[in-house]
Amino acid sequence: MNEEFKENIIVNLTFEFALKIIDFCNELDSRKKFALSNQLFKSGTSIGANTREAQNAESKADFIHKFKISAKEVEETEYWLLLCKHSSNLPDPAQLLSDLESIKRIISKIIGTSK
Repeated sequence: MNEEFKENIIVNLTFEFALKIIDFCNELDSRKKFALSNQLFKSGTSIGANTREAQNAESKADFIHKFKISAKEVEETEYWLLLCKHSSNLPDPAQLLSDLESIKRIISKIIGTSK
């Protein structure tokens, strides 16, 4: 973990989540679910990328905008994970969905208190 963001809970959570997404997508790839894996990889890792980018926002509006993008990526990621959950022969995303719910609440709170 980057020492610069050691005390930033949301940056840490989204980074750890991205690592778990990478592992989950590797499992999807091993099952030849490449299209699903690609979509999930993009949205699941984008949450953390936008959250981290927000740390160097040029303005309060830019900060909020980056977190709103993260919130959209949370929704897309949840969609792909729910498809996995309700499809047969795919890995169980239960822990990822639980982690994502925590991230979703924090991002929502950050947006709300930043306005």
